[in-house]
Amino acid sequence: MRDELSQDIFGTFIPEPSHEDPVRRAQIQMKRPLPKRFYESVGIETRDDGFSITLDGKPVKTPSKNLLTLPNREAADLVVAEWAGQGEFIDPATMPITKLVNTAIDAVSNSLDAVFDEIVRFAGTDLLCYRADGPRELIDRQSARWDPLLAWISTAHGARFILVEGVMHQEQPKEAIAAYARALERYRDPFQISCLNVVTTLTGSAVLTLAFAEGAFDLDEVWSLAHLDEDWTIEHWGSDAEAEARRETRYGEFASAASLFAAIQTAS
Repeated sequence: MRDELSQDIFGTFIPEPSHEDPVRRAQIQMKRPLPKRFYESVGIETRDDGFSITLDGKPVKTPSKNLLTLPNREAADLVVAEWAGQGEFIDPATMPITKLVNTAIDAVSNSLDAVFDEIVRFAGTDLLCYRADGPRELIDRQSARWDPLLAWISTAHGARFILVEGVMHQEQPKEAIAAYARALERYRDPFQISCLNVVTTLTGSAVLTLAFAEGAFDLDEVWSLAHLDEDWTIEHWGSDAEAEARRETRYGEFASAASLFAAIQTAS
């Protein structure tokens, strides 16, 4: 999926970011000259297969030259808002929903099973199953906040996961993984799976992703649960500006994926 983001929203190739640190990468990308806005108005064209985005009445195409078409009006409105919000210059960094839609149309639609399976694989090494062996305060906090998630998925979907102390890998029961996959099946389409893949990657938890998808926990609660260990460390050792900027950037991607998922869900 990430390879699809090495192209800009117009299909023009952009060199791969030159630094693994996302904050430094963002600084590098900000130095690139931005293309000047070339359109006056953004619109939506109703088609048999959905709602296509238009600029000055002309259809927008993805990097692979497919029409930028959304399954419902609510999702199309999110993309329109991004395009309409651009000023004199077009900044792809401020258009995460458009990038995600491009990825869903150009990449995930052609590899849906692989992306679906990628989310399921996270369930085999889920963040919520790996517990600290100390200090007691952190152990208790993990139990208090994560155990209800595992109880929920066990009750709602029959997926019973094994807890692990420390970082040594523990293979999860095949029955639990199979139960998780069955629960995820209802979201097997390019747009929803693209969104949920982002949520899974950023939280490190397939269980949290499913809880979010089903509305068992809201957006900010999922984000907080995913960062329980990090927040505990910050409380005791403090943070720094780069770490905070990196987390803010990741939250922006997370919230954009959640917004698109919610919009897509209105048509389900």
